[in-house]
Amino acid sequence: MDRKGIVCRYILEKPQITQRELARELHVSLGTANRLIKECEADGLLEAVSHTVKAVEKGLECSYQLTAHGQSYLKPYRVDGAVILAAGFGSRFVPLTFETPKGLLEVFGERMIERQIRQLHEAGIQNITIVVGYLKEKFEYLIDRYGVKLLYNPEYSSKNNLASVYHARDVMRGKNMYLLASDHWMRDNLFHTYECASWYSAAYMDGETSEWCFIYDKKGKVLDVQSGGHDAWVMYGPAYLSAEFLNQFLPVLEAYYHMPGTEQLYWEHVYQELLNGTASARFGRQADAQSAPDSSWAGKPGHLSVPELYVNFRPADSVYEFENLEELRGFDPKYKNRSDNEAMELIAQVFHVPEAEIRDIRCVKAGMTNQSFLFRIHGKAYICRIPGPGTGLLINRRQEADAFEALKPLGISEHVVYFDSETGYKISEYYEGSRNADASSEPDMRRCMEILRQMHRSGASVKHRFDIRERIGFYETLCLSFGEIPFEDYKEVRGHMTELMDLLDTLNRPAVLAHVDSVTDNFLFLSDGEVKLIDLEYAGMCDPLIDVAMCAIYSYYDEEQVDWLIRLYLEREPSQEERTVVYAYAALGGFLWSLWTVYKHYLGQEFGEYSIIMYRYAKRYYRKIFQKKL
Repeated sequence: MDRKGIVCRYILEKPQITQRELARELHVSLGTANRLIKECEADGLLEAVSHTVKAVEKGLECSYQLTAHGQSYLKPYRVDGAVILAAGFGSRFVPLTFETPKGLLEVFGERMIERQIRQLHEAGIQNITIVVGYLKEKFEYLIDRYGVKLLYNPEYSSKNNLASVYHARDVMRGKNMYLLASDHWMRDNLFHTYECASWYSAAYMDGETSEWCFIYDKKGKVLDVQSGGHDAWVMYGPAYLSAEFLNQFLPVLEAYYHMPGTEQLYWEHVYQELLNGTASARFGRQADAQSAPDSSWAGKPGHLSVPELYVNFRPADSVYEFENLEELRGFDPKYKNRSDNEAMELIAQVFHVPEAEIRDIRCVKAGMTNQSFLFRIHGKAYICRIPGPGTGLLINRRQEADAFEALKPLGISEHVVYFDSETGYKISEYYEGSRNADASSEPDMRRCMEILRQMHRSGASVKHRFDIRERIGFYETLCLSFGEIPFEDYKEVRGHMTELMDLLDTLNRPAVLAHVDSVTDNFLFLSDGEVKLIDLEYAGMCDPLIDVAMCAIYSYYDEEQVDWLIRLYLEREPSQEERTVVYAYAALGGFLWSLWTVYKHYLGQEFGEYSIIMYRYAKRYYRKIFQKKL
């Protein structure tokens, strides 16, 4: 840390600063502050402008200005820019973040990221890059309003912020840069035109804390970072990283990025492991020396240099990192009763309560079609479902409502508190202690098949059919509206699917109320042993064996397991026709859902290898049928 440089910086920003104020800013004694002033004067960096009588008598207060030499001395410390990390989803802020990225949420009427940008501009920092991912288009307006640049992180949904810093590495390399997260909120502007040491903002936490705690020397230099502590200064807020720091740190971070098992790490993990020696041990374990930041370091623990970082001790209540919606509610009263969020407003209306009564909100694992979150009102838990992008075209909500009504007398479906057949919003009871079915458990699957048989044999009906021929044609049209369907042999496979549908048409199979989306996640095992069937989005009149086929392919069953599931459902050996029907629906279901995935891809959603797995079912079971024709 260059303390003389910091003195020059403070004098430049506030010529009337007193030695006492300087001592507070530097976290040093008054005597040390006086000594630093004198050293700067002696080096020709500062010159006294005037001395008051009081100052002369007590040696405490003087007015100074930077000399030309002092201004030149500061040039290497000029901040070149800032990177703001804004790629993540912000799951702890649902349902707000279903509509708005966390950094674009308002605090006291100002968006958090805009406040950061404004504060950076006030310090003369114009070169600002925002790393985006989730709802990236929402940030586009900032380019015109503030002249920022956007950098897309394609791995935002699968990796942590280490990946975001990796993708921004070329923006930062060789430069003096601030590094922020978009959800930091600073009461006062802590940014400067010049910074004379790398630092990380710190807040003091009384009592036990699970935050990352600094261990530092008397000058504030970081010696270690520990997870959890007691009465400690913790990592909290933005960081400033000098060009010297980044030149040492980025090669290590790049090596970490390419190591397996580091996908969920923060960039701070890398620095922590540099401090405690774990980084050297990681490189020492790598069989390939090229995985180390410098091949000469591989296998040589202790040879990784640790760039200097200092603790930037911030006053209480000056920096905030909002962990969840509850914290934001406690800070900005607006969020207690008027969040301007459609889902929150709906819940308040349905239950006739103010939004403040909606508590313990947390994201439920996102489904492939919808977004859902858990909440409590007066101690009772519910789930709110919000339809995902593009589902208005894919799902007929009126038909879904009809299916719920048809199954209600059987008592096997979830308890729906509210259902909007126009928007698809649904609020249902949350079953404490429940779990989803396990596709690898024979008792679970036996119970699932019992529930399907009960539904199929109940006589419950709706007016609409699930017509797989119509659905395949419809999904195909949706995909083609965006461009070609990316499977090279699509036309050939499409022809095979038509053969299968023609075959099914000749069999004159029965039609009952079928679930169609019979994935194991839609079978809920309650703590009292009861089983509920949830999510009837695709339910309609169809061949009952479609549910067996869909359950099998959703479970990624192999051929032996598919045959086992058929017997489990029928409670006997299947006829040749029954086996063929299940195989046909397995093929057609795989084909249908592969088209569904392609369409979702065009809407910006990715589901990994799901499309390939489903497409393989289409091919495999077509071949299986036509090797053994009826």
